[in-house]
Amino acid sequence: MKMEKDQKKKHVFRLNTFILLLSLPLLGFGLDFSVFGQRISLSKHFSGGKTAVKETVDGKEFIKFHLSRLVRGEDRKKLDETGFACDTAIHSVHCVSTKPVRIDTRNMTVYMPSGSDVQNETSIRPYARQEDLLEQISPVRMILYGNNTDLPPCEFHHCLPAVVFSSGSTGNMFHEINDIIIPLYITTKQFGSRVLLVVEDYKPSFVAKYRAILSRLSYHEPINPATNATVHCFPSTVVGLKYHDNLALNASDIPGGYGMPAFRNFLRTTFSLRYTYVSQVPRPRLVLLSRTGTRRFLNEDKMIDMIKDVGFQVLVVKRLKLASNIEKLSRLINSCSVLLGIHGAGLTNDIFLPTGAVMIQVEPLGLEWVSNKYFGNTARSMGVHYLRYRIDRDESSLAKIYGRNSSVVTDPISVFIQHGNRHARTIFLDQQNVRINLARFRETIVEAFSIVTDSPAR
Repeated sequence: MKMEKDQKKKHVFRLNTFILLLSLPLLGFGLDFSVFGQRISLSKHFSGGKTAVKETVDGKEFIKFHLSRLVRGEDRKKLDETGFACDTAIHSVHCVSTKPVRIDTRNMTVYMPSGSDVQNETSIRPYARQEDLLEQISPVRMILYGNNTDLPPCEFHHCLPAVVFSSGSTGNMFHEINDIIIPLYITTKQFGSRVLLVVEDYKPSFVAKYRAILSRLSYHEPINPATNATVHCFPSTVVGLKYHDNLALNASDIPGGYGMPAFRNFLRTTFSLRYTYVSQVPRPRLVLLSRTGTRRFLNEDKMIDMIKDVGFQVLVVKRLKLASNIEKLSRLINSCSVLLGIHGAGLTNDIFLPTGAVMIQVEPLGLEWVSNKYFGNTARSMGVHYLRYRIDRDESSLAKIYGRNSSVVTDPISVFIQHGNRHARTIFLDQQNVRINLARFRETIVEAFSIVTDSPAR
């Protein structure tokens, strides 16, 4: 009998204690305690109830606001009225839905409510540069379904918007940064990592190489449709990425507010880059991008001797040696005052140079215009000094192949006009190497040395 009374007292005590703990938050007290070794905060779970609801509402409004930044004008009006709109620009197209969607990753179909009995369908290839060869980019179907449409059931429910894009064109650093990474930054940065990335044409090598960047743009692991073939439900979505221009971010363009300085700060933080300004680099240091295929420097060793004689410490990076390790490569480039290379994708690494550094681009015959367009203009927008070295015809290997007086050597533009871009690119990009005139090139190296050694606070 005594044991039964003791047991009843224990049960009453436990019940009263539990009621007391529940009532404390209602009285305005905050209380933390342990249950089975787990720390419980009643002040967080009870007195914060209204705050939690408010945060949920605010979070939805935050997402909706930033989704609306991805379209403008009549497209914004359409998004507000229907919950769906697309931005179609010269280079890129992307579509936005502020309403709940279902994404069937088995066939990459996005189901979006139309709000009526009418059903429409469209598709896009979710790649930023629409003028590029898109046959390697898989299309995404978008079905604006009617009220009576039978939908595939959801297997996974997500509370964050999806951003669908393709990693189809990879293996070339220029295209990886220009066509995917910068547009992805433009499209997602304003969401503060609160998105889920759905990567069509998923390339494991691309995801591994740029994992540091992807993990800062989304808190979550990217979804690979090929290995996650099911139906996912999202509160909203973006299909495709916004593109501004070659290696460019325009603060006045959609979504507004993000320029190249902000992107470079993002990269510095992501890869823990040490130098912000060239004056912080301890000594004049030049990194030479050495090519082993086409557009090679035929007298590279003599070039290096001359550059050292001017006063630079010289680092030589082979084309493929560090290409897959962008964290290591970015830190190496950031530690240098000057980046030197012949026209090619490797010059994309100028995004890692400290402000006030110098990029020297050697421009082969027939590539002067494209060299300046792709790398000259962008270097200036980064706060990097741009020096161009336009080779003479005697410095090009094409003079030996076609003759000094051939139109290929004397009038490269005529080759583009008469034979088309593809044929001309084969000649000027794939058949050409360069033997630098050391005496003439020395003037460019001396100018670069003067720029970086005259920088303030050196």
